[in-house]
Amino acid sequence: MFQNHPRAVAKIAVAGCGGRGNSMLSLLLEMEDVRITAVCDPNEERAKYAAGLVEKAYGASCAVYTDHREMMEKDDADGVMVSCSWQAHCEVAIAAMRAGKYAAIECGGGCSLDELWDLVRTSETTGVPCMALENCCYDRNEMAILNMIKQNVFGEVVHVQGGYGHDLRDEVSFGRENYHYRFNHYKHRNGELYPGHAIGPMAKYLNINRGNRMVSLVSMSSKARGLNEFLKREKGDDYDMTGYPWAEGDIVTTMIRCSGGETMLLTHDTTLPRYYSRFGSVRGTRGMWMEDGSKIFLDGSSDDPSYAHAPQDFAPYYEKYNHPLWKQFEQEGVKGGHGGMDWLVLRAWVESMLAGTVCPTDVYDAAAWMAVTVLSEQSIAQGSSVVAFPDFTNGKWLTRDPWLRTRYCLDEVCTDLFEEEEGSAE
Repeated sequence: MFQNHPRAVAKIAVAGCGGRGNSMLSLLLEMEDVRITAVCDPNEERAKYAAGLVEKAYGASCAVYTDHREMMEKDDADGVMVSCSWQAHCEVAIAAMRAGKYAAIECGGGCSLDELWDLVRTSETTGVPCMALENCCYDRNEMAILNMIKQNVFGEVVHVQGGYGHDLRDEVSFGRENYHYRFNHYKHRNGELYPGHAIGPMAKYLNINRGNRMVSLVSMSSKARGLNEFLKREKGDDYDMTGYPWAEGDIVTTMIRCSGGETMLLTHDTTLPRYYSRFGSVRGTRGMWMEDGSKIFLDGSSDDPSYAHAPQDFAPYYEKYNHPLWKQFEQEGVKGGHGGMDWLVLRAWVESMLAGTVCPTDVYDAAAWMAVTVLSEQSIAQGSSVVAFPDFTNGKWLTRDPWLRTRYCLDEVCTDLFEEEEGSAE
Protein backbone atom coordinates (compact mmCIF):
# COMPACT_ATOMS: atom_id res chain seq x y z
CA MET A 1 0.00 0.00 0.00
CA PHE A 2 1.23 3.48 -0.86
CA GLN A 3 2.49 5.41 2.15
CA ASN A 4 3.87 8.92 1.95
CA HIS A 5 4.94 11.33 4.66
CA PRO A 6 2.10 13.04 6.55
CA ARG A 7 2.00 16.82 6.32
CA ALA A 8 0.27 19.64 8.21
CA VAL A 9 -0.64 21.66 5.12
CA ALA A 10 -1.41 20.42 1.62
CA LYS A 11 0.23 22.56 -1.04
CA ILE A 12 -1.87 22.41 -4.19
CA ALA A 13 -1.47 23.65 -7.76
CA VAL A 14 -4.48 24.06 -10.03
CA ALA A 15 -4.26 23.08 -13.72
CA GLY A 16 -7.30 24.43 -15.54
CA CYS A 17 -8.91 27.73 -14.54
CA GLY A 18 -12.23 27.73 -16.36
CA GLY A 19 -15.60 27.82 -14.63
CA ARG A 20 -15.22 24.44 -12.93
CA GLY A 21 -11.60 24.97 -11.98
CA ASN A 22 -12.29 28.34 -10.38
CA SER A 23 -15.31 26.98 -8.55
CA MET A 24 -13.25 24.24 -6.94
CA LEU A 25 -10.33 26.62 -6.41
CA SER A 26 -12.63 28.88 -4.39
CA LEU A 27 -13.46 25.99 -2.08
CA LEU A 28 -9.81 25.04 -1.63
CA LEU A 29 -9.07 28.64 -0.67
CA GLU A 30 -11.52 28.29 2.24
CA MET A 31 -9.63 25.34 3.73
CA GLU A 32 -7.20 26.24 6.52
CA ASP A 33 -4.99 23.20 5.86
CA VAL A 34 -4.55 23.99 2.15
CA ARG A 35 -2.21 26.42 0.44
CA ILE A 36 -2.56 27.18 -3.27
CA THR A 37 0.94 27.58 -4.68
CA ALA A 38 0.28 27.93 -8.41
CA VAL A 39 -2.39 28.18 -11.08
CA CYS A 40 -2.10 27.20 -14.73
CA ASP A 41 -4.21 27.60 -17.84
CA PRO A 42 -3.19 27.88 -21.51
CA ASN A 43 -5.48 30.92 -21.66
CA GLU A 44 -3.38 33.54 -19.85
CA GLU A 45 -6.39 35.69 -19.03
CA ARG A 46 -8.03 32.80 -17.20
CA ALA A 47 -4.84 31.96 -15.35
CA LYS A 48 -4.45 35.54 -14.17
CA TYR A 49 -8.08 35.66 -13.05
CA ALA A 50 -7.54 32.54 -10.93
CA ALA A 51 -4.36 34.06 -9.50
CA GLY A 52 -6.44 37.06 -8.52
CA LEU A 53 -8.73 34.80 -6.49
CA VAL A 54 -5.71 33.43 -4.68
CA GLU A 55 -4.30 36.88 -3.96
CA LYS A 56 -7.66 38.08 -2.68
CA ALA A 57 -7.87 35.12 -0.28
CA TYR A 58 -4.27 35.12 0.93
CA GLY A 59 -3.18 38.72 0.49
CA ALA A 60 -0.22 37.37 -1.45
CA SER A 61 0.34 36.28 -5.04
CA CYS A 62 0.92 32.76 -6.35
CA ALA A 63 2.83 31.51 -9.37
CA VAL A 64 1.04 31.76 -12.73
CA TYR A 65 1.73 29.41 -15.66
CA THR A 66 0.33 28.80 -19.12
CA ASP A 67 2.24 25.52 -19.61
CA HIS A 68 1.56 22.70 -17.13
CA ARG A 69 4.95 21.12 -17.84
CA GLU A 70 6.74 24.21 -16.63
CA MET A 71 4.54 24.27 -13.53
CA MET A 72 5.35 20.64 -12.71
CA GLU A 73 9.06 21.35 -13.06
CA LYS A 74 9.19 24.53 -10.98
CA ASP A 75 6.40 24.33 -8.42
CA ASP A 76 6.78 22.42 -5.14
CA ALA A 77 3.10 21.54 -4.69
CA ASP A 78 2.12 18.25 -3.04
CA GLY A 79 -0.80 17.77 -5.40
CA VAL A 80 -2.33 19.02 -8.63
CA MET A 81 -6.05 19.47 -9.22
CA VAL A 82 -6.61 18.63 -12.89
CA SER A 83 -9.61 20.71 -13.94
CA CYS A 84 -8.59 21.47 -17.53
CA SER A 85 -10.29 20.28 -20.72
CA TRP A 86 -11.17 16.59 -20.98
CA GLN A 87 -8.60 15.80 -23.65
CA ALA A 88 -5.80 17.11 -21.42
CA HIS A 89 -6.83 15.31 -18.22
CA CYS A 90 -4.56 12.30 -18.57
CA GLU A 91 -1.58 14.22 -19.95
CA VAL A 92 -1.59 16.66 -17.02
CA ALA A 93 -2.26 13.98 -14.39
CA ILE A 94 0.59 11.86 -15.74
CA ALA A 95 2.94 14.84 -15.62
CA ALA A 96 1.87 15.52 -12.03
CA MET A 97 2.53 11.96 -10.88
CA ARG A 98 5.91 11.89 -12.61
CA ALA A 99 6.75 15.03 -10.66
CA GLY A 100 5.77 13.25 -7.43
CA LYS A 101 2.50 15.15 -6.93
CA TYR A 102 -0.87 13.67 -6.01
CA ALA A 103 -3.15 13.99 -9.05
CA ALA A 104 -6.90 14.59 -8.81
CA ILE A 105 -8.80 14.35 -12.10
CA GLU A 106 -12.06 16.26 -12.49
CA CYS A 107 -15.10 14.73 -14.20
CA GLY A 108 -14.97 13.87 -17.91
CA GLY A 109 -14.52 10.99 -20.30
CA GLY A 110 -11.31 9.59 -21.73
CA CYS A 111 -10.09 10.05 -25.30
CA SER A 112 -8.20 6.78 -25.86
CA LEU A 113 -7.47 3.52 -24.09
CA ASP A 114 -3.74 4.13 -24.60
CA GLU A 115 -3.81 7.28 -22.47
CA LEU A 116 -5.76 5.49 -19.75
CA TRP A 117 -3.23 2.64 -19.66
CA ASP A 118 -0.47 5.27 -19.44
CA LEU A 119 -2.31 6.85 -16.50
CA VAL A 120 -2.48 3.54 -14.65
CA ARG A 121 1.10 2.54 -15.36
CA THR A 122 2.43 5.93 -14.32
CA SER A 123 0.72 5.67 -10.94
CA GLU A 124 1.96 2.10 -10.51
CA THR A 125 5.57 2.86 -11.47
CA THR A 126 5.87 6.16 -9.57
CA GLY A 127 3.87 5.03 -6.54
CA VAL A 128 1.99 8.34 -6.62
CA PRO A 129 -1.80 8.25 -6.14
CA CYS A 130 -4.29 9.54 -8.69
CA MET A 131 -7.84 10.25 -7.52
CA ALA A 132 -11.00 10.38 -9.62
CA LEU A 133 -12.53 13.62 -8.37
CA GLU A 134 -16.11 12.43 -8.93
CA ASN A 135 -18.26 14.62 -6.72
CA CYS A 136 -21.47 12.59 -7.15
CA CYS A 137 -19.91 9.75 -5.16
CA TYR A 138 -20.26 12.10 -2.17
CA ASP A 139 -23.75 13.44 -2.79
CA ARG A 140 -26.12 12.88 0.14
CA ASN A 141 -28.47 10.84 -2.03
CA GLU A 142 -25.84 8.49 -3.47
CA MET A 143 -24.19 8.03 -0.07
CA ALA A 144 -27.51 7.07 1.52
CA ILE A 145 -28.07 4.50 -1.23
CA LEU A 146 -24.52 3.19 -0.74
CA ASN A 147 -25.28 2.80 2.98
CA MET A 148 -28.49 0.91 2.20
CA ILE A 149 -26.73 -1.42 -0.23
CA LYS A 150 -23.98 -2.18 2.29
CA GLN A 151 -26.70 -2.96 4.86
CA ASN A 152 -28.39 -5.33 2.38
CA VAL A 153 -31.65 -3.36 2.35
CA PHE A 154 -32.21 -4.14 -1.35
CA GLY A 155 -30.95 -7.71 -1.05
CA GLU A 156 -28.58 -8.84 -3.77
CA VAL A 157 -28.23 -6.00 -6.30
CA VAL A 158 -28.93 -7.18 -9.85
CA HIS A 159 -29.22 -3.97 -11.90
CA VAL A 160 -28.36 -0.30 -11.48
CA GLN A 161 -29.14 2.74 -13.62
CA GLY A 162 -27.77 6.25 -13.83
CA GLY A 163 -26.77 8.94 -16.24
CA TYR A 164 -26.58 12.60 -17.00
CA GLY A 165 -29.77 14.43 -17.89
CA HIS A 166 -28.91 18.12 -18.16
CA ASP A 167 -30.02 20.69 -20.72
CA LEU A 168 -26.66 21.95 -22.02
CA ARG A 169 -27.83 23.35 -25.35
CA ASP A 170 -26.69 26.87 -24.48
CA GLU A 171 -23.32 25.74 -23.11
CA VAL A 172 -22.50 23.50 -26.06
CA SER A 173 -23.89 25.71 -28.83
CA PHE A 174 -21.92 28.76 -27.75
CA GLY A 175 -18.85 26.87 -26.59
CA ARG A 176 -16.75 28.39 -29.36
CA GLU A 177 -17.45 31.94 -28.19
CA ASN A 178 -17.18 31.02 -24.50
CA TYR A 179 -14.05 28.89 -24.84
CA HIS A 180 -15.78 25.74 -23.61
CA TYR A 181 -14.24 22.36 -24.44
CA ARG A 182 -17.60 20.59 -24.82
CA PHE A 183 -18.10 22.32 -28.20
CA ASN A 184 -15.46 20.33 -30.10
CA HIS A 185 -16.36 17.05 -28.43
CA TYR A 186 -20.00 17.33 -29.51
CA LYS A 187 -18.89 18.31 -33.00
CA HIS A 188 -16.66 15.31 -33.56
CA ARG A 189 -17.48 12.53 -31.07
CA ASN A 190 -20.51 10.30 -30.58
CA GLY A 191 -20.68 8.40 -27.34
CA GLU A 192 -21.23 8.51 -23.60
CA LEU A 193 -19.19 11.69 -23.17
CA TYR A 194 -19.81 12.29 -19.45
CA PRO A 195 -20.11 8.97 -17.62
CA GLY A 196 -18.62 9.81 -14.21
CA HIS A 197 -21.70 11.11 -12.40
CA ALA A 198 -23.41 7.78 -13.01
CA ILE A 199 -20.63 5.23 -13.29
CA GLY A 200 -18.75 6.46 -10.20
CA PRO A 201 -21.48 5.79 -7.62
CA MET A 202 -22.71 2.69 -9.47
CA ALA A 203 -19.21 1.21 -9.53
CA LYS A 204 -19.00 1.61 -5.77
CA TYR A 205 -22.45 0.02 -5.36
CA LEU A 206 -21.19 -3.06 -7.21
CA ASN A 207 -17.62 -3.28 -5.84
CA ILE A 208 -16.03 -2.65 -9.23
CA ASN A 209 -12.24 -3.18 -9.18
CA ARG A 210 -12.56 -4.91 -5.80
CA GLY A 211 -14.07 -8.35 -6.31
CA ASN A 212 -16.01 -7.37 -9.41
CA ARG A 213 -15.31 -5.67 -12.72
CA MET A 214 -16.99 -4.42 -15.89
CA VAL A 215 -16.48 -6.98 -18.67
CA SER A 216 -18.42 -5.74 -21.72
CA LEU A 217 -20.27 -2.70 -23.05
CA VAL A 218 -22.71 -1.84 -25.81
CA SER A 219 -23.94 1.65 -26.77
CA MET A 220 -26.56 3.10 -29.08
CA SER A 221 -27.01 6.71 -30.14
CA SER A 222 -30.06 8.55 -31.47
CA LYS A 223 -29.86 11.11 -34.24
CA ALA A 224 -28.68 14.64 -33.40
CA ARG A 225 -31.33 17.33 -33.81
CA GLY A 226 -31.54 19.24 -30.54
CA LEU A 227 -28.67 21.67 -31.10
CA ASN A 228 -29.79 22.46 -34.66
CA GLU A 229 -33.30 23.35 -33.50
CA PHE A 230 -31.93 25.40 -30.62
CA LEU A 231 -29.50 27.37 -32.81
CA LYS A 232 -32.16 27.99 -35.45
CA ARG A 233 -34.26 29.63 -32.76
CA GLU A 234 -31.42 31.51 -31.06
CA LYS A 235 -29.21 32.48 -34.03
CA GLY A 236 -31.27 31.95 -37.17
CA ASP A 237 -30.69 29.97 -40.34
CA ASP A 238 -27.66 32.01 -41.44
CA TYR A 239 -25.55 31.18 -38.38
CA ASP A 240 -22.73 28.84 -39.45
CA MET A 241 -23.48 26.16 -36.82
CA THR A 242 -27.26 26.06 -37.23
CA GLY A 243 -27.16 23.35 -39.87
CA TYR A 244 -23.99 21.67 -38.65
CA PRO A 245 -24.14 17.84 -38.59
CA TRP A 246 -23.25 17.41 -34.91
CA ALA A 247 -21.71 14.02 -34.18
CA GLU A 248 -23.06 13.56 -30.66
CA GLY A 249 -26.53 12.00 -30.67
CA ASP A 250 -29.20 13.63 -28.54
CA ILE A 251 -29.67 10.46 -26.49
CA VAL A 252 -26.88 7.95 -25.94
CA THR A 253 -27.75 4.72 -24.13
CA THR A 254 -25.06 2.39 -22.76
CA MET A 255 -25.36 -1.06 -21.22
CA ILE A 256 -22.53 -2.65 -19.23
CA ARG A 257 -22.27 -6.22 -17.97
CA CYS A 258 -20.19 -7.07 -14.90
CA SER A 259 -18.30 -10.23 -14.04
CA GLY A 260 -20.74 -10.87 -11.19
CA GLY A 261 -23.65 -10.92 -13.63
CA GLU A 262 -24.99 -7.49 -12.75
CA THR A 263 -25.95 -4.98 -15.44
CA MET A 264 -25.63 -1.20 -15.60
CA LEU A 265 -27.64 1.20 -17.73
CA LEU A 266 -26.34 4.71 -18.51
CA THR A 267 -28.16 7.50 -20.33
CA HIS A 268 -26.51 10.65 -21.70
CA ASP A 269 -29.18 13.28 -22.47
CA THR A 270 -27.95 16.87 -22.78
CA THR A 271 -29.11 18.43 -26.05
CA LEU A 272 -32.92 18.27 -25.78
CA PRO A 273 -35.22 20.27 -23.49
CA ARG A 274 -35.39 18.55 -20.09
CA TYR A 275 -35.20 18.86 -16.30
CA TYR A 276 -32.04 17.82 -14.45
CA SER A 277 -31.71 14.19 -13.41
CA ARG A 278 -29.07 11.55 -12.88
CA PHE A 279 -31.65 8.78 -13.52
CA GLY A 280 -30.56 6.86 -10.43
CA SER A 281 -32.11 3.45 -9.82
CA VAL A 282 -31.21 0.27 -7.93
CA ARG A 283 -32.90 -3.10 -8.44
CA GLY A 284 -32.30 -5.88 -5.96
CA THR A 285 -33.87 -9.15 -4.85
CA ARG A 286 -35.67 -7.38 -1.98
CA GLY A 287 -36.71 -4.11 -3.60
CA MET A 288 -35.91 -1.05 -5.66
CA TRP A 289 -35.19 2.68 -5.50
CA MET A 290 -35.88 5.36 -8.11
CA GLU A 291 -34.32 8.85 -8.06
CA ASP A 292 -36.98 10.43 -10.29
CA GLY A 293 -40.01 10.85 -8.05
CA SER A 294 -37.89 9.87 -5.01
CA LYS A 295 -39.59 6.48 -4.61
CA ILE A 296 -38.70 3.20 -2.96
CA PHE A 297 -40.34 -0.21 -2.97
CA LEU A 298 -39.31 -2.97 -0.59
CA ASP A 299 -40.76 -6.46 -0.71
CA GLY A 300 -43.30 -6.98 2.08
CA SER A 301 -43.07 -3.38 3.28
CA SER A 302 -46.87 -3.09 3.59
CA ASP A 303 -49.37 -5.42 5.26
CA ASP A 304 -52.23 -3.81 3.37
CA PRO A 305 -52.94 -5.94 0.25
CA SER A 306 -54.19 -2.89 -1.64
CA TYR A 307 -50.75 -1.29 -1.25
CA ALA A 308 -48.70 -4.44 -1.68
CA HIS A 309 -47.17 -3.20 -4.94
CA ALA A 310 -47.33 0.56 -4.37
CA PRO A 311 -44.11 2.59 -4.06
CA GLN A 312 -43.36 4.58 -0.95
CA ASP A 313 -41.87 8.03 -0.53
CA PHE A 314 -38.12 7.75 -0.06
CA ALA A 315 -37.83 10.63 2.44
CA PRO A 316 -38.15 8.55 5.66
CA TYR A 317 -35.52 6.11 4.39
CA TYR A 318 -33.33 9.03 3.41
CA GLU A 319 -33.22 10.04 7.06
CA LYS A 320 -32.91 6.52 8.43
CA TYR A 321 -29.98 5.59 6.21
CA ASN A 322 -28.27 8.97 6.01
CA HIS A 323 -24.55 8.24 5.69
CA PRO A 324 -22.58 9.09 8.86
CA LEU A 325 -20.31 11.39 6.84
CA TRP A 326 -23.36 13.43 5.86
CA LYS A 327 -24.74 13.39 9.40
CA GLN A 328 -21.48 14.94 10.56
CA PHE A 329 -21.41 17.35 7.63
CA GLU A 330 -24.91 18.59 8.42
CA GLN A 331 -24.04 19.05 12.08
CA GLU A 332 -20.95 21.08 11.20
CA GLY A 333 -22.72 23.07 8.49
CA VAL A 334 -22.97 22.04 4.84
CA LYS A 335 -20.83 24.14 2.51
CA GLY A 336 -19.57 24.07 -1.05
CA GLY A 337 -21.11 23.76 -4.48
CA HIS A 338 -23.65 21.23 -5.78
CA GLY A 339 -25.28 20.87 -2.38
CA GLY A 340 -22.04 20.12 -0.54
CA MET A 341 -20.64 17.21 -2.52
CA ASP A 342 -17.91 19.39 -4.06
CA TRP A 343 -16.59 20.15 -0.59
CA LEU A 344 -16.61 16.50 0.48
CA VAL A 345 -14.83 15.16 -2.59
CA LEU A 346 -12.12 17.79 -2.20
CA ARG A 347 -11.75 16.99 1.49
CA ALA A 348 -11.41 13.30 0.63
CA TRP A 349 -8.46 14.17 -1.63
CA VAL A 350 -6.92 16.77 0.67
CA GLU A 351 -7.08 14.54 3.75
CA SER A 352 -5.45 11.72 1.81
CA MET A 353 -2.56 14.06 1.00
CA LEU A 354 -2.33 15.28 4.58
CA ALA A 355 -2.18 11.71 5.89
CA GLY A 356 0.13 10.55 3.08
CA THR A 357 -2.17 7.68 2.11
CA VAL A 358 -3.98 6.32 -0.93
CA CYS A 359 -7.22 8.01 -2.04
CA PRO A 360 -10.76 6.59 -1.72
CA THR A 361 -11.13 6.55 -5.51
CA ASP A 362 -7.91 5.47 -7.18
CA VAL A 363 -6.25 5.34 -10.57
CA TYR A 364 -8.01 2.07 -11.46
CA ASP A 365 -11.35 3.74 -10.78
CA ALA A 366 -10.36 6.79 -12.81
CA ALA A 367 -9.29 4.70 -15.81
CA ALA A 368 -12.32 2.40 -15.76
CA TRP A 369 -14.82 5.24 -15.44
CA MET A 370 -13.20 7.33 -18.18
CA ALA A 371 -12.93 4.28 -20.44
CA VAL A 372 -16.72 4.15 -20.72
CA THR A 373 -16.53 7.12 -23.13
CA VAL A 374 -13.93 5.51 -25.39
CA LEU A 375 -15.67 2.13 -25.47
CA SER A 376 -19.05 3.73 -26.07
CA GLU A 377 -17.65 5.55 -29.12
CA GLN A 378 -16.21 2.29 -30.42
CA SER A 379 -19.46 0.41 -29.94
CA ILE A 380 -21.56 3.04 -31.72
CA ALA A 381 -19.06 3.35 -34.57
CA GLN A 382 -19.26 -0.44 -35.05
CA GLY A 383 -23.05 -0.48 -35.33
CA SER A 384 -23.71 -0.83 -31.59
CA SER A 385 -21.59 -3.95 -31.29
CA VAL A 386 -20.51 -5.39 -27.96
CA VAL A 387 -16.95 -4.40 -26.98
CA ALA A 388 -14.76 -5.93 -24.28
CA PHE A 389 -13.93 -3.83 -21.23
CA PRO A 390 -10.20 -3.77 -20.40
CA ASP A 391 -9.10 -4.82 -16.95
CA PHE A 392 -6.91 -1.93 -15.85
CA THR A 393 -6.03 -3.78 -12.63
CA ASN A 394 -4.48 -6.67 -14.61
CA GLY A 395 -6.26 -9.19 -12.41
CA LYS A 396 -5.74 -7.35 -9.13
CA TRP A 397 -9.51 -6.89 -8.78
CA LEU A 398 -9.65 -10.53 -7.68
CA THR A 399 -7.34 -10.08 -4.68
CA ARG A 400 -6.82 -6.39 -4.04
CA ASP A 401 -5.18 -5.17 -0.86
CA PRO A 402 -7.76 -4.19 1.78
CA TRP A 403 -9.15 -0.72 1.21
CA LEU A 404 -8.12 2.09 3.51
CA ARG A 405 -10.79 2.65 6.16
CA THR A 406 -11.45 6.38 6.52
CA ARG A 407 -14.50 8.60 6.95
CA TYR A 408 -14.45 9.12 3.17
CA CYS A 409 -14.23 5.42 2.29
CA LEU A 410 -16.61 4.37 -0.50
CA ASP A 411 -15.97 0.63 -0.26
CA GLU A 412 -17.36 0.37 3.26
CA VAL A 413 -19.43 2.57 5.56
CA CYS A 414 -16.97 3.02 8.42
CA THR A 415 -19.52 3.92 11.08
CA ASP A 416 -17.15 3.10 13.94
CA LEU A 417 -14.73 5.85 12.88
CA PHE A 418 -17.45 8.46 13.41
CA GLU A 419 -18.42 6.92 16.74
CA GLU A 420 -14.79 7.05 17.86
CA GLU A 421 -14.58 10.70 16.85
CA GLU A 422 -17.73 11.53 18.82
CA GLY A 423 -16.39 9.65 21.84
CA SER A 424 -13.05 11.48 21.76
CA ALA A 425 -14.88 14.82 21.51
CA GLU A 426 -16.75 14.06 24.72
